[in-house]
Amino acid sequence: MNYQENNWGNAVLLSFKLISSRFFLFIFIGLSLSIFAPVFAETSSVDVAVEGAAERADVLTSFVGTQRGEMIASYDEQKNQHQILFYMGVTLLLFVFLTAGFGIAMGMLGKEVFVQHMVCAGVTVFLAVAHSIVAVVWFFPF
Repeated sequence: MNYQENNWGNAVLLSFKLISSRFFLFIFIGLSLSIFAPVFAETSSVDVAVEGAAERADVLTSFVGTQRGEMIASYDEQKNQHQILFYMGVTLLLFVFLTAGFGIAMGMLGKEVFVQHMVCAGVTVFLAVAHSIVAVVWFFPF
């Protein structure tokens, strides 16, 4: 008798789990699909937005005028300056790690790499100073 009651209880528990999981599955799918409703509702006013954007672009071009070419040239020059500083920074980091590696090899492992360590340290100091001077000259607002 106890065994049958236990099986009946497991069957009820299993059926409740199935019903509740299906219920929550339908709720989850319904909520997930409701996220896309604003996307389909907004497609009717696209033509009006395009006309408004064209008018705004015309107004902006009257204000910008010939400054656009100057802005593009200034942007290209600044992009090149940033690239130069980036390459200097990458090289600087490489030499910092090389200097540290040679220092650790000398100190902990007893290797004879003092000259390489000093050369890398000198290049590191030179690049650090050059990098900071170039950055201040190009980008500090005077």
